[in-house]
Amino acid sequence: MGKPTGFLDYLRELPLDRPALERIKDWNEFHLHHDEAKLREQGARCMDCGIPFCHTGKLISGMASGCPINNLIPEWNDLVYRGLHREAIDRLHKTNNFPEFTGRVCPAPCEGSCTVGINSPPVTIKAIECHIIDRAWDEGWVVASPPTKRSGKLVAVVGSGPAGLSTAAQLNKAGHEVTVFEREDRIGGLLMYGIPNMKLDKALVQRRVDLLSQEGVQFRTGTTIGGDDYPAARLREEFDAVVLCTGATQPRDLPLDGRQLKGVHFAMEFLTGNTRTLLEGNPTPDYLSAEGRDVIVVGGGDTGTDCVGTSIRQGCKSVTQIEILPRPPETRQPDNPWPEWPKIFRTDYGQEEAAALFGADPRVFLTTVKELVGDESGQLKEVVTVGIEWQKDANGRFTPKEVPGTEQRRPAQLVLLAMGFLGPEQAILDQLSLERDARTNVKAEYGKYATSVPGVFAAGDCRRGQSLVVWAFNEGREAARECDRFLMGETSLP
Repeated sequence: MGKPTGFLDYLRELPLDRPALERIKDWNEFHLHHDEAKLREQGARCMDCGIPFCHTGKLISGMASGCPINNLIPEWNDLVYRGLHREAIDRLHKTNNFPEFTGRVCPAPCEGSCTVGINSPPVTIKAIECHIIDRAWDEGWVVASPPTKRSGKLVAVVGSGPAGLSTAAQLNKAGHEVTVFEREDRIGGLLMYGIPNMKLDKALVQRRVDLLSQEGVQFRTGTTIGGDDYPAARLREEFDAVVLCTGATQPRDLPLDGRQLKGVHFAMEFLTGNTRTLLEGNPTPDYLSAEGRDVIVVGGGDTGTDCVGTSIRQGCKSVTQIEILPRPPETRQPDNPWPEWPKIFRTDYGQEEAAALFGADPRVFLTTVKELVGDESGQLKEVVTVGIEWQKDANGRFTPKEVPGTEQRRPAQLVLLAMGFLGPEQAILDQLSLERDARTNVKAEYGKYATSVPGVFAAGDCRRGQSLVVWAFNEGREAARECDRFLMGETSLP
């Protein structure tokens, strides 16, 4: 611990973002970095606690508390404070294969359980992490490191999202021949197509994919496992082990009158088509435009925010974000104590941009969509919303009830459904005859990841359900360890 009084001497300061009205004119990343002096001050705020909750990675009250991949946060905070950046990236890479991703898109449960945060603003862990890895790339410290010896074992990883990439990286380190299958035209899963470029530049994703290729990982794009071109049974015939990392890609729908109208789409359709168009340089067949339209986003999570930010950059006429839950409180409540994830009101980049452009936060709380209304040509023209209140039913569970007299008709030519995901697609699971849990996820015990079929493992959202990117990294790394143990009888992977 370089400065014992650092958390008393310095205030929490996040790096500046590009101004909202400037950044909405392009698709470039909007987060900036601190200079060296300010970065070291922020590193000095870390207390090097005797019991550092920041890297515990536990679920408390159903939410992540601390870092699920157990980043050695106090160690690299101290190294940054002392200016030892080369040593800091070595410590960071011990637990995290892709810190440039978590440093940008992770919600930072580590900060929610930071000990400084008990009675002061927590350490800027996420910003420091991002600075460490970005500097490491700039300095040329991140280089390919292929294994010196191969095991002769062949492993298939299905899905190239966060869980798939971390699985592949670890199994390749163990010396196995790894092939990653991806049905899209580019590698990265939601890192490539589910998260907009202004939050995670796709050049950074491709840079890491290229490094994995140099280390020996094989990538096969445009291949749908479970489809006619590659039945799932072939995996077991051609590989010694299989790790399923297909994600939870079945979106939650909105079964209302008017759902079939033109202009009603799932959020991922919208985000994927936009990113593909950006990468191609021309509108692709799956491109959906918000230009000149009144947009309503149904859902208040990260995906909904991404739809808001993307709609603004496309030139929407207006944007409204419908949230069925109440507005969170400004501060922790007694039933939400540290080190739980703080359930407090936050303004993310999309809402900040909407407020700057249109003069108000786009979110409408305690509201739901009641009807989708179209014109004579079948095009969406307006959305009927209604206020709700949460009441306990006969079983003691809270359920939403409409509030009489609160109906509103809102103009809309584009509705984006961002209400989360229900589970993995079932074709591969059916073909492999895998057991599933009550939520249709692959049944595999956390920490072991073995499915009901020997030699087939599952990790990430297809096993645990919709979750955080950092949990996918956690499960991918751990599934690689268990797959290695299955193949070799022992393992040295963490």
